[in-house]
Amino acid sequence: MNSESMNKQEVLETLRDAGVNPTSQRVEIGYILFAQHAHLSAEEIMQRVNADYAVVSKATVYNTLGLFVQHGLVREVIVEPGKVFYDSNVSPHHHYYYVDTGDLLDIPAQQLRLAQQPQLPEDTELEEVDIVLRVRKRKSAADAQLPKH
Repeated sequence: MNSESMNKQEVLETLRDAGVNPTSQRVEIGYILFAQHAHLSAEEIMQRVNADYAVVSKATVYNTLGLFVQHGLVREVIVEPGKVFYDSNVSPHHHYYYVDTGDLLDIPAQQLRLAQQPQLPEDTELEEVDIVLRVRKRKSAADAQLPKH
């Protein structure tokens, strides 16, 4: 996926090129994901789609996201149990997850390297390395001195 904004016709063509049947609901979901680079939850996608197109069910959103992941159109980023983002940037990269704000930011792949790959279990092959660094904003000295109520 490129980082440039796509119009709905380009979304339709992207879905077709990836082997995904471009139903109107899938195009709407794709448009939300590909309009600009963002890390969105399924709930956020459903809210945005239904703001203009109020007939997309939760099941349709989840099924479509699963299909998009399966076809390499988006990456599923699991930051903690029950907290999943969908990322339209499918190029190799990693993430900072701000545990205090819930924000997710990209880390370019070249900025983070594994010194050594672990021994893989027998009969397996490496599919992908996806590293999530969990961070939080530092408290300022003034914040640390505030009395607790």
